[in-house]
Amino acid sequence: MIKKIFVGVAAFLIVLQIYQPDRSTPEVNPADNMLTILNPPAEIATTIRNACYDCHSFETQYPWYGYVSPISWWTQGHIDHARGELNFNQWATYSSRKKERKLEESAELIEKKEMPLPKYTWMHSEARLSAEERSALISWFESQLTTNTDKSNPLPEVD
Repeated sequence: MIKKIFVGVAAFLIVLQIYQPDRSTPEVNPADNMLTILNPPAEIATTIRNACYDCHSFETQYPWYGYVSPISWWTQGHIDHARGELNFNQWATYSSRKKERKLEESAELIEKKEMPLPKYTWMHSEARLSAEERSALISWFESQLTTNTDKSNPLPEVD
């Protein structure tokens, strides 16, 4: 009986592999990329690529488990959500207000250690930020608020 259950579960998992999430992405225009537009120092750009780009860009490097159903669906769902929140490959398409908001949110989420997601860093050691990297990223994102946003159209005050 246990052998039949095991074979049934194994067969079910094998059939699941046929159904994979859509991983297609549009062609990336380097001119729209935040790193191209804001031109951060090399160490900041490397840190952003290592800690953020797998989820917040169209340049995702899927790990082996990202192709195993049902984990692949969960992984792609997280990536789709992250891209919807912030996609560095679409930076040029954002309004000045949205850019400012995303810079503020990025600094805040890194400071609170909410980004990169702890569950992401378990499997991606390159995304684990040291205290120095975290501080450098926060400072850089905050510095961009004063140099790369349109101050003629400020965000409304929030209570």
